[in-house]
Amino acid sequence: MNLLIVKRVLVSCCALILVACSTGGDNIRKTAPVSGAYMNSHVPPSATGNEIVFYSLGLIDTNYRFGGKNPEAGLDCSGMVSYVFKQAVGLNVNGSAAMIAQQGREVPVSELRPGDLVFFNTMNKPFSHVGIYIGDGRFINAPSTNGKVRIDRLETKYYAQRFESVRRYFD
Repeated sequence: MNLLIVKRVLVSCCALILVACSTGGDNIRKTAPVSGAYMNSHVPPSATGNEIVFYSLGLIDTNYRFGGKNPEAGLDCSGMVSYVFKQAVGLNVNGSAAMIAQQGREVPVSELRPGDLVFFNTMNKPFSHVGIYIGDGRFINAPSTNGKVRIDRLETKYYAQRFESVRRYFD
């Protein structure tokens, strides 16, 4: 069996376990270092959002490449988002992080749900970085630092200080 398929199946299984473990009321963290609003979101996940999350988890450890638009060549943050949305749910979300931000509908942080995009000001310009929210304060990220797609937390000092907005691209 193709190693990439095996990797995606294993990551999908892990994602299912994470989602199952994070949906119970007893598992909701009551205090969150950033704003707390996203940790107690009353908005249930959608099937579309879950597909986006599952697909994006399969890209963990994919190499970073500035301007990269597919996993074989490498991905940057906006390329990762474009690739995932197209492959997972057939949505065209294209362009730079700033252009992608213009295409989405802004939602309050209190309504953040899996599959939404989170935007950051990482280069002293608005909407210069984007990630895919996966739940429990975590997001899939294609940062140039360490050169791999990975999971980060909104509450880490670096991202909390640079957080800008949440955008939604589906209902």
